[in-house]
Amino acid sequence: MQRTDTIAEAQDELRQEFALFDDWRERIEHILELGKELPPLEAGLKTAENKVHGCQSQVWMVGPVDPATGRLRLRADSDAYIVKGLIALLMRLYADRPPAEILASPPTVLEEIGLAKQLTPGRSNGLWAMNKRIQELAAKAEAARMAGA
Repeated sequence: MQRTDTIAEAQDELRQEFALFDDWRERIEHILELGKELPPLEAGLKTAENKVHGCQSQVWMVGPVDPATGRLRLRADSDAYIVKGLIALLMRLYADRPPAEILASPPTVLEEIGLAKQLTPGRSNGLWAMNKRIQELAAKAEAARMAGA
């Protein structure tokens, strides 16, 4: 799949993609497939410092800034395929984006495609914990950029 230029375009793409599914079961199967395709995170990055708190499953997330582009190089992994699929959705929105764009673009599409209603409360809380972690990484990167400007 080709990378979209903006988060808004990525959200539109997800809306269109999920509109193709007739029911929630098909959507979950798609999310599971996305999870199976997510590249693993190196074992050395699966540390307590990189762990996302508030998730039912184990989730690790890193977000170094690419010095050449200033974009956040998000990567993450989990021990559960459904969570890996949710990570994949967040990565499609936010990976390799400028921190300021990430901070200005809440993931409204996730509620629009029904995730908030269909996930268990624990999985839903984990999704928002992962989003919060992305926002924190972006805020830290943006603050560092502003301090260096």
